[in-house]
Amino acid sequence: MSATTTRPDTSYLLRKLHSLSGLVPVGAFLAEHFWSNSAALVSPEKYNAVSQELQTIPFRPFVELFVIVLPILFHGGYGVYIWLSGKSNLSQYPWVKNWLYTLQRYTGLIAFVYIGWHVYTERWLTEGRSTYDTVYTDLQNPWYLAFFVVGILASSFHLGVGVWNFLCKWGLAATVRAQRAAGQLGVVVGFTFSLVGILILISFRFDWHPFSSYITR
Repeated sequence: MSATTTRPDTSYLLRKLHSLSGLVPVGAFLAEHFWSNSAALVSPEKYNAVSQELQTIPFRPFVELFVIVLPILFHGGYGVYIWLSGKSNLSQYPWVKNWLYTLQRYTGLIAFVYIGWHVYTERWLTEGRSTYDTVYTDLQNPWYLAFFVVGILASSFHLGVGVWNFLCKWGLAATVRAQRAAGQLGVVVGFTFSLVGILILISFRFDWHPFSSYITR
C-alpha cells in the first residue's frame, strides 16, 4: 500500500474545519455580538452597562484571542484561499447553487474585512471602552453608516448560507427534503440577523429605543 493511499486528505479536513468554524465560534460570536448590541434598543445606559460587563469576563484576553481573533483569521484567510483556488461555473450553469457559491465568496470577503475592521476599531483602538455616545457619533457619518449596513447584510447572508452549507457538508442534511429544510433554516438565520442588525443601526442613528419600557421605574 502506498503512502498516498493512507495519508489523510489535509484539504478535506481543513474544509470541514473551515465549515465548522463558520458556525462555532465565528457564527456564535456574531450572534453574541448582535445580542449584546441590541441593548441599545432598550437605552444608552443599558448598552453601556452590557458593554462594561463584557469587559469583566474572566480570562478575557485569552478568550478574545482563541475564541474570536484566531478563528476569524483562520475562517477568513482559508476562505480567501478556497475562493482563489476554486472555480465557479456560474457563467456556464447559472443555477441557484452556483449563484450562492459566488455570493458566498463575495459576502465572505466583505464580512471578513468588516468584522476585522470593526474588532480593530471598536475593541483594540478603544481598549474596550467604546460607549453608546461614541457609536452614536460615528453613525452620524453617512459613509460610516453605509459601511455598517453593507457589512451587516453581507455577514448575515454569509452566515445564513453557511448554515445550509454546514448541514449539507457534515451529512446532517443528506436527503433532498433535509437539504431543502436546511436551506429554509439558512434563510431564516440570514433574514433574522439582517433585521436585528439594521434595527440596531437605526437605534444608534436616530437615538431610538423601542424597548425603553423594559426599564423598571
